[in-house]
Amino acid sequence: MSESRPNAEFWLDSLRREGAAFRAALTPETLGSQVPSCPEWNVEQLVAHVGAVYRFHAEHLTRGVATPPEQEDEDPSIAPAGPAVIEWWDESFRIVLAALESTDPDSPAWNWSIVQDKVAKFWFRRMAQETAVHRWDAQLGAGAALTEPIDTRLAVDGIDEMLDTFLPSKHDWDPEGQRGVVTLRTTDADAHWAVRLRGVGISLLDTGTVFDDSPHAQSAVSGSASDLLLALWGRVPFTVLTVEGNPELPRVLIA
Repeated sequence: MSESRPNAEFWLDSLRREGAAFRAALTPETLGSQVPSCPEWNVEQLVAHVGAVYRFHAEHLTRGVATPPEQEDEDPSIAPAGPAVIEWWDESFRIVLAALESTDPDSPAWNWSIVQDKVAKFWFRRMAQETAVHRWDAQLGAGAALTEPIDTRLAVDGIDEMLDTFLPSKHDWDPEGQRGVVTLRTTDADAHWAVRLRGVGISLLDTGTVFDDSPHAQSAVSGSASDLLLALWGRVPFTVLTVEGNPELPRVLIA
């Protein structure tokens, strides 16, 4: 777990920065290029996905209520085809940024998590993290040499989000019968986590307490915060990290 929790202003600043970097990676010439980290998409489809995410969440965020929206998910088909999708993304980004800037982070807002409070703050974090990972995707689609690491503090927060929000909310997260403890540690920040695989479930452990029983196997993973986050999202292989112990355990954590 990380030492300090970011706040809404940090997430807004991160969203602005990552959004600008995402936009800088887009050109009409690269829209047809495949995105190696999302092989089912080309750059145009990635842009349509991100823009649709922005519009969907901006709309329900400003309702000021914690009840689910009528629409269940974003719809990338609303995006125009071809180079026009870039200007459409520009407008989508302005829409979500304006929605967040005009919303009290503590105001009621729906989210899909089963553990996080139903407040707008959830979406400040989620939109910053969504943009950061997809910015990396967009840069990779434009040319592998263009990819830049995710900011260390933002990446640490992204690992937190993966383990404290996605992990307990993902009912189909299957540990594949694996049992043991995986510890994760960043080499460029003072942050660490421990996850227990229980064979039929996964839980994030408080690293300040004693484990409830001896692990059947153990794995220790370390690396930069950016590489750790990207590995958890399946963007880079765990081989870019230092993995000690059972090499199979960390792969169960991939989203």
